[in-house]
Amino acid sequence: MIIKRTPQAASPLASWLSYLENLHSKTIDLGLERVSQVAARLGVLKPAPFVFTVAGTNGKGTTCRTLESILMAAGYKVGVYSSPHLVRYTERVRVQGQELPESAHTASFAEIESARGDISLTYFEYGTLSALWLFKQAQLDVVILEVGLGGRLDATNIVDADVAIVTSIALDHTDWLGPDRESIGREKAGIFRSEKPAIVGEPEMPSTIADVAQEKGALLQRRGVEWNYSVTDHDWTFSDAHGTLENLPLPLVPQPNAATALAALACQRAGGQ
Repeated sequence: MIIKRTPQAASPLASWLSYLENLHSKTIDLGLERVSQVAARLGVLKPAPFVFTVAGTNGKGTTCRTLESILMAAGYKVGVYSSPHLVRYTERVRVQGQELPESAHTASFAEIESARGDISLTYFEYGTLSALWLFKQAQLDVVILEVGLGGRLDATNIVDADVAIVTSIALDHTDWLGPDRESIGREKAGIFRSEKPAIVGEPEMPSTIADVAQEKGALLQRRGVEWNYSVTDHDWTFSDAHGTLENLPLPLVPQPNAATALAALACQRAGGQ
C-alpha cells in the first residue's frame, strides 16, 4: 500500500520538490508505462499541434534554444521543456521564452497528484508531466522537448514527436544506455516515429540509428547525406532536398547545432506546419 503525504495546497514550490524527491523508491526508473497512464488521465499526450523531441549526448539544450528562437521570431507560440536546471526549478519550463511563476508549477503538481492515484512517479516523470500540463494550458503552437536520459525509455517519449532529433552520440550514462556508441545510438533513436522525420546531426552515425529508423519506418535525415552545411569566415550555407540557403550570418551557437536545428525546421516547413 502506498501512503500519500500530499503537501498542503498553499505549500511553496520548495515543499513540493522535497516531496517529489522522496515519492518514488528509485531516483531513475526508466520505463513509460506508469507515466503514460497518468498522462492519459491528464489528457496531455498531445501538448501542442506540433512537437519536436531532441535527444543526444551533447548539444540538446543549444539545439532547443535555436529552435525556440527561430520559431518565436516566425510568430509561433512556443514552449520548451529542458533539464536539469542550473539555479531555479522554474528554468525547466519556458513559454514564449519566459519562465512561469512558481504558482503555475505548484498548480500543475496538484493536478498530477490528484490524477496519479496509487501510481508512483519519479521526480523527472513528475516534472515531465508538469511541463506537458502547463503547455496544454498555454495553448501553444509548438512544443520542444529535451530528452532527459537516453530516449527510448525517457519520460518525454510518451509524446509522439512530429520531428525527432538526435544531435550527437558519445559515451554517456553507460550503466543505463549500454557500453558503446552502437548501444547508445539505439536508445536515443527510440524517439523516432513512423513516417515522421528523424534528424541526425552526428556526422559519424552509429549503424543502429539507421536500423531503428528502418524498423520504425521513420524518415531518416542524416548530416552529410540528406542535408549538409558549409562554413566560411564570413557566412555559411545550408542545403537539403528542399533547397539551399546561402549567405547565412554566422550563428552565436556551435555551428553543428544551428545546422541541425535548420534541418529540423526545414522538415516542419515541408510538412506544411
